Amino acid sequence: MGGASEPLLAGLKRALLGRFGTADETKVAAARRDERTVVPVQVHVLTAGAAGRAAAGAVEEQIATLDAAYGGRFGGVDTGVSFRLAGTDTTDNAAWFREPERYEKAMKGALRKGGPGTLNLYTAAVGADVLGFSTFPQWYASAPKADGVVVDYRTLPGGPYRHFDRGFTAVHETGHWLGLFHTFENGCRTPGDGIADTPYEAGPAEGCPEGRDSCAQAGADPVHNFMDYGWDECMQEFTPDQGVRIRAAWAAFRAPKSALAASHGGRGVRPVRGNR
Repeated sequence: MGGASEPLLAGLKRALLGRFGTADETKVAAARRDERTVVPVQVHVLTAGAAGRAAAGAVEEQIATLDAAYGGRFGGVDTGVSFRLAGTDTTDNAAWFREPERYEKAMKGALRKGGPGTLNLYTAAVGADVLGFSTFPQWYASAPKADGVVVDYRTLPGGPYRHFDRGFTAVHETGHWLGLFHTFENGCRTPGDGIADTPYEAGPAEGCPEGRDSCAQAGADPVHNFMDYGWDECMQEFTPDQGVRIRAAWAAFRAPKSALAASHGGRGVRPVRGNR
């Protein structure tokens, strides 16, 4: 999605300025620093007969993995976001299961639940080249039914996809849903991913290229970041500034207005998609 981040970043700044009177993400995020955002997750399991059925406990383990990753329990920072399972349903539809991108509109239109703060997570046979895809929070207002994350069912914890079997594909795609870009966004060109503490990276990591430094700017490539493309066993962290972005984007696009008023005293302080 190289080059697509600039309009989304501009949209975030406009939304923050309109709601809080400032486009400074750090100021907006600081007002939410002591609040924990708990995201309800509606999981939609797509199947084609027996194919795609989630193994016993896999959905619960996926939610626990999301919670641990965003809580900093694999490494990195606690972003201030937690997850809880709000519901699970199973739909036997071979077309939706085998071609979730082609049938995305119909699938989500029929199954999606909740508002902007509810994560709808769909599992299907996405593929081997692209393991998942996601919407961004900036898109919710214009296309609420399209909102959500789709991952290959084989990437759930304990799944059969070697090197992508720890549930980190859902962690990565949920990062997009929360407002993060790939760490290699824009390559070595400004503004990169728009995050100050993720060094510039010319392209996605493959495997776990420890110590790789692909851009002239300071810092080795962030190959251990959940927003890169490395193997699951290589991923372990979000950075402090990614936590700031998540909290700012949540305030701008996903938080209920009542919660915003409480946090800020009622005053201001194809389509392009994220995928792995």
